[in-house]
Amino acid sequence: MSSGVLIIVIVLVVVAALFVALLVWPMVRRQRLRGKFGPEYDRTVEEHDDRRAAERELAEREKRHAELELRALTPEQKQLYTAEWVEVQERFIDDPAEALQAADRLLTTVMGQRGYPTENFDQQVADLSVEHAAPLGHYRAAHEIATRATGTEVSTEDRRTAIVHYRELFQDLLNGAGDDKKTADKKSEHDKKALS
Repeated sequence: MSSGVLIIVIVLVVVAALFVALLVWPMVRRQRLRGKFGPEYDRTVEEHDDRRAAERELAEREKRHAELELRALTPEQKQLYTAEWVEVQERFIDDPAEALQAADRLLTTVMGQRGYPTENFDQQVADLSVEHAAPLGHYRAAHEIATRATGTEVSTEDRRTAIVHYRELFQDLLNGAGDDKKTADKKSEHDKKALS
């Protein structure tokens, strides 16, 4: 085979590989995002006109999340917040409306202690979706009930449901979903620096 033909074959192979990569990359990215965000992936796609825009938003969430200074709760903090959660549940018997507001405040406090910004609900949801996608639907449902809970149209059963929904995210935050990966990433970064 002459060198000219060999160059043409190499160029064709490279072009074919690039073409296949361009076709496969979106599918790989989609599967990764769908696996990471779960139902939040589908919800975000439904909110956008096009799948690529939704996937860009999810990727942006990951970038923003990576910049947050997240931290695990200490065993003492976990014990304190668990005790406060028990108090919220006990308060429900006498004052369901106040118990619901207390549950919302406690969850916001735990988010803040973990390092999540707490000023804006939509931003909270976006930030939480990266590592806490599974209980996010519960959080949205509880927040919806809590924000309309000032009126009389909210029953005691609605408030009970909201507290149960809040508990899903509370337990996920308390148990440190994502902490093991962050700890492993920090250890790996530390090991790399030590070896340099």
